[in-house]
Amino acid sequence: MDIFQVFRDRRSIRKYKDTPVEREKIEQILDAARLAPSWKNLQCWRFLVLTDPARKEALLSAFAEDNPGRKAFIQAPVAIVVCADPAESDFSHGIDYFVADAAIAFEHICLAAHAVGLGTCWMGLFDEADMKAKLAIPDNMRIVGVTPLGYPDQEPKPRPRKELTEIAFFNEWGTPC
Repeated sequence: MDIFQVFRDRRSIRKYKDTPVEREKIEQILDAARLAPSWKNLQCWRFLVLTDPARKEALLSAFAEDNPGRKAFIQAPVAIVVCADPAESDFSHGIDYFVADAAIAFEHICLAAHAVGLGTCWMGLFDEADMKAKLAIPDNMRIVGVTPLGYPDQEPKPRPRKELTEIAFFNEWGTPC
């Protein structure tokens, strides 16, 4: 699939088929995340893949009640917890780069999943301490996000996007491209 087609067509999926996800596809997606750029190439990210329904069910209480992805998290056959070790990144000029590093890797997961016919939905709104305790994630790690992963059982329509002239400028702020 053409990368620009992946950019155009990828959507957040909140309804999944119960079809198992092939391990080869999971590994291909994780490999795409592994290839993401990072601060000084320190690669601070770690990925916990959950396929055990009981482990996923135990995490449900860690998500905020108003998190629209809760049902999808349980429904999808796989979930990926994206973590980062801040000690393997840096804090500079007011920016915690572990968040950016993990976010880039997370987006690689989302785009690679779509390219192989799978769906994802970046989820936040969770109790990090509760989730870390339930998954025995070491104290030094931070959870940046979670995504269900599986075969989509919906085809969401494109969401509105701002025009390029509203968000990109050439040479001078406010001068549209």
